[in-house]
Amino acid sequence: MFEKLERLQREYAREYVIRVLRHNIINMNLKPGQLVSENEIAEKLGVSRTPVREAFIELSRSSLVEIYPQKGTCISPIDMDIVEESRFMRCVMEKAVVQLCCDVLSKSDIVILEENLRLQDSCVEDKDYKRLLSLDNSFHELLFRSCQKEMTFNLIKSALAQFDRVRILNFAEMDMQITVDEHKKILRAIKNKDKEVASDLMEKHLTRIIFDMSYLMEKHPEYFKRTSIQAEYLAERT
Repeated sequence: MFEKLERLQREYAREYVIRVLRHNIINMNLKPGQLVSENEIAEKLGVSRTPVREAFIELSRSSLVEIYPQKGTCISPIDMDIVEESRFMRCVMEKAVVQLCCDVLSKSDIVILEENLRLQDSCVEDKDYKRLLSLDNSFHELLFRSCQKEMTFNLIKSALAQFDRVRILNFAEMDMQITVDEHKKILRAIKNKDKEVASDLMEKHLTRIIFDMSYLMEKHPEYFKRTSIQAEYLAERT
């Protein structure tokens, strides 16, 4: 179901439409392959067609929508090549970040992270996978922020939309507790100032998606673009 977010004070219509569409695409409220109408989006959000058209163009640059002149706009299928590159980027950066955290994480940082994990546990109990995705992202952001690497996180965040669509599918259809438990182990290693263990755990955490995506591609082939990764997987299955 399409979610209409509250418009922020002084937020331009174009930025508002982009934010709402990204939210709905990432949370799979707008499915891969689904057609979207300028008129319908404009009516739902109470804006003119111009900012919607501009939002479609911007989102097409990050491969979230595909625009077909004279035909319309549809939500892009998940591109696993992009997902893998995003995973690689995160893995390189976040292994370094958890090692830095072993040196600089403060008691107040730990309290905030532990509260985040408590809320993650609540999401598992409530089967609220959409909120879990938000808390998951916040957990990783807090690690970057604790060692003054917020700008780095923001650069990574801008390229994670495809990655997050796979993660929301993962949370919706697989065991959410696995992710929460991995977060707990990472924080425990940081608290113990064990850089090697923290780095290894982060790599395993971010690499698990490679194994999970095979199940997701098999169950929802219509959501995925035929890429080199998917072709390789399908070839192994035949």
